[in-house]
Amino acid sequence: MTSLSYRAEALIVRILLGGLRILPPSVASTLGGSVARTIGPLLPVSKVADQNLQMAMPQMTRDERRKTVRDCWDNLGRTVSEFPHVGRLKQNTPSGPGWQVEGAEHLEAAKATGRPIIFFSGHIGNWELMPPVVARFGMPFASFYRAASNPTVDSIIHALRREAMGADVPMFPKGSKGARAALRHLSKDGHLGVLGDQKMNDGIEAQLFGRPAMTASATAVFALRHNALIVTGHVRRDGPARLVLVVDEPIDFQPTENRQADILSLTQRLNDRLQEWIEEKPGSWLWLHRRWNKDLYRNMTTRC
Repeated sequence: MTSLSYRAEALIVRILLGGLRILPPSVASTLGGSVARTIGPLLPVSKVADQNLQMAMPQMTRDERRKTVRDCWDNLGRTVSEFPHVGRLKQNTPSGPGWQVEGAEHLEAAKATGRPIIFFSGHIGNWELMPPVVARFGMPFASFYRAASNPTVDSIIHALRREAMGADVPMFPKGSKGARAALRHLSKDGHLGVLGDQKMNDGIEAQLFGRPAMTASATAVFALRHNALIVTGHVRRDGPARLVLVVDEPIDFQPTENRQADILSLTQRLNDRLQEWIEEKPGSWLWLHRRWNKDLYRNMTTRC
């Protein structure tokens, strides 16, 4: 992109985010969901979502898959539109926009250990909620990110995330350089966040919905190397901008003498947990990327 194109794109992003920020959180969420679920299913990428559903949940009918794809787009639209509001949502409100935590005792227990913690989640519900909520429990964590191609847009996104967390924590780029920086961060008793549900071609092969899926092993590798606790959790959407962070009991994996087997076992355990979350509410997951090995897509036929 040219410099002029970058500036134009950044201006559009500022206007959109500014407009969403002016709206009440519930209105912004409803608007984003409505637009996304209307337009999204018409886009070619929705065919990928349908293929994913055929592989992961073959018991679904075509109409059920279509509804799940609409729900996926609805959740994505709401998540984007809620982004400028996440840091401002209030805790434990009786109704309307706000957030609460189920399993807060697990966060407190993990914090009390004094050990480095890896917070593992996926693109479920409003995944942007987990960092600011955990930060409010006194455990702000660094995380990996894929930088936007437009540096100005990238800085806008970073600024919103820092504002939501109320802390300036590191953001590590995906790749070997970011992995080394993340390891150094953990070695200093820092905490790390990982969204581990996307395909990683240079990862390891684990199972997801009974099919081979190349999966990032960083969470397992880092936890074993630095004796870190793993706290898994996901965000459940209970209404427009009404969000619940569901936290599971920490995973304190006991290593064996076979490090590679340990990495695979722990990675599979995380995939199994991710699958449980998705099965609870399929439309809350981001089905829009090719999660499984390419041969599965090449060989499959569309099921009516």
